[in-house]
Amino acid sequence: MPDAPFRYRSSEEDSARWAGFPFRDGDIVISTRSKSGTTWMQMICALLVFGTPDLPAPLSHLSPWLDWLAEPRDEVYARLAAQRHRRFVKTHTPLDGVPLDDRAHYVVVARHPLDMAVSLWHQSGNLDRARLAELTGRPAPAGPPAPRTPLVESLRRWVDREVDPRAELDSLQGVLWHLGDAWGRRDRPNVTLVHYDDLVADLAGRMRALAGRLGVEVAQPRWPELVEAATFDRMRERADLLVPDPAGVLKDRNAFFRRGRSGQGRELLDAATLARYRARTAALAPPDLLAWLHRDR
Repeated sequence: MPDAPFRYRSSEEDSARWAGFPFRDGDIVISTRSKSGTTWMQMICALLVFGTPDLPAPLSHLSPWLDWLAEPRDEVYARLAAQRHRRFVKTHTPLDGVPLDDRAHYVVVARHPLDMAVSLWHQSGNLDRARLAELTGRPAPAGPPAPRTPLVESLRRWVDREVDPRAELDSLQGVLWHLGDAWGRRDRPNVTLVHYDDLVADLAGRMRALAGRLGVEVAQPRWPELVEAATFDRMRERADLLVPDPAGVLKDRNAFFRRGRSGQGRELLDAATLARYRARTAALAPPDLLAWLHRDR
């Protein structure tokens, strides 16, 4: 008997909501850390599934975040049960926390951890905390918000923090835990790892490769339109349809698509902090994963 999935819980998520999920042949599970290309991969899957940029509903309705406590589990299950197209479901849970079903294909997206941390800092400032507390049944924040730690200092602290990776998945340890688990499963026929930087460098090639992995056939004349619809600029133009904000927790939806490039995390840190980052990651993940993740030559 396979091991039962580990239960990941936070104030906003609970991976136990996957328990009893009725999988179908061809289901796609998109497993990422926060700000690592989740919405981008959801859009790519939507374009491959529907074969057109004209989606029949907002992306968050087509591809719900199953673990998120802000939407009742029964409502999410009912929406997925009613879908007749090939389903693609979002999760921020590592693969050891979701049921691994042979009928499904699991796509894990990786991003350089420092770039992910920069995007997460900006995203944190765009969240309506009172609205989020209301949706998840927690007390509303009392008083004015505390001053935010400046980005560079926040990034330094993020590199140096010691936490339980399974308790804080958006920490450096949590990111490498998530990716390390997927890396160990990368040879399975129904697990695909995709690097954010590969999408930046060769979006058309990566989309074609993913279509092959998923067994999706796309007519040759359709490819240019689909690839164009998945570019950062086109997605930002359609923020109202594509931003994952069905419950209104973002202050500014347009700010969700901020830059879409790589390298800022490394640009912000001094040599000493970068050296500490390298030493810490070397102790947290195998060399072959880190070479792939960091794009080392």
